[in-house]
Amino acid sequence: MTSGTPKSSRSAHDLLQPVAGTQSTLGELFFIPIVAVVLALLLSALIMLATSVEPANIVKSFVALAYGSVGSLAAVSETLTSSIPLVMSGLGIGLAFRAGLFNIGAEGQIVIGGLAAVIVSFAITGLPFYLHLPLVLTVGMIAGAVYAGLAGFLRAATGAHEVISTIMLNLIAFRMLDYVLRQPFIQKEGRSDPISKAVLETAELPRLLTFIDPNLRVHAGLVIMLVSVALIYWLLFRSKLGFAFRVSGENPDAAKYAGIRAGLTIVLAMAIAGGLAGLAGATQVTGVLGRASPGFSAGIGFDAIAVALLGRSHPVGILLAGLLFGALEAGGRQMQVDAGVSIDLIGIVQALIIVFVAAPLLVKQILPFGFSAISKKSVSDDQS
Repeated sequence: MTSGTPKSSRSAHDLLQPVAGTQSTLGELFFIPIVAVVLALLLSALIMLATSVEPANIVKSFVALAYGSVGSLAAVSETLTSSIPLVMSGLGIGLAFRAGLFNIGAEGQIVIGGLAAVIVSFAITGLPFYLHLPLVLTVGMIAGAVYAGLAGFLRAATGAHEVISTIMLNLIAFRMLDYVLRQPFIQKEGRSDPISKAVLETAELPRLLTFIDPNLRVHAGLVIMLVSVALIYWLLFRSKLGFAFRVSGENPDAAKYAGIRAGLTIVLAMAIAGGLAGLAGATQVTGVLGRASPGFSAGIGFDAIAVALLGRSHPVGILLAGLLFGALEAGGRQMQVDAGVSIDLIGIVQALIIVFVAAPLLVKQILPFGFSAISKKSVSDDQS
């Protein structure tokens, strides 16, 4: 093919070849999040100093943070329990990011998925555990997928931006939860406040470490989380559909020339993202809460946006980021008890992490030598 050949006549392979590679080096994908975490912790220490917290108490707070997250089996259990819904909903958001979509409706999708799962968990009786629990989880996943797929359909059919539609769907989900929980069929008997009936025992996710200590809360959702990470990795990097998602997100023109149907890709990406968030909601109500109540999603869907950003929309990165945020949540409670530092500091740390991750040029300006070394190594690896 000569240089004068029109662009439209280039092969799909030529168009897609640059898209198949990563837009940044592997070193940067790991280096930026690590630096972001370190800088966020340093800045949080400076904030504590500025608010008249004694240096010894600052050290004590970080020791408590570490001990409360990984310092004992109970701490590790709480970290893993907090990480499960963050990772699963983060996977959905990261997948949507890969497809060029900004799904900020995970919170509402968690609510819809969890609510549907709770209803099926007590409305259907007489099923054995091995049928009832999969049914409940599947219904939660489907409910989340349909709810998010609606935003995808609006984007594909009318051009309505998914940011606006998912914000509105979040608000609808919150109000729907309040309304549905007051219905006699769903509301717990003898209660005037909006709270659902309890999940039946046959629909509960079993706890994994009760043989060691019955108070350890980590449950079988951990297995579901790890399987989800593996499946999403395979979907994104080993399947044709995942390739279509990545091409559509990185180079829409290449996707068009390759014959990828943009509308279908948008709907499928949003539906899968919502399915993961709905599954996260289902595992939360069947493994931790045991029922649904107003606000049971507890901001998990919004935190998952941060998890997806910190994980650079890569399934393994999202897993590590989710574990980190779960550790911050579990350790933050211990920090408040041992050092008397407000748990709001954890929110500040999380926000600072996202600031640095979302502004990689700022990180490069702060630590230019680290990136120059990474770039040189990448060049030498390419040449070899």
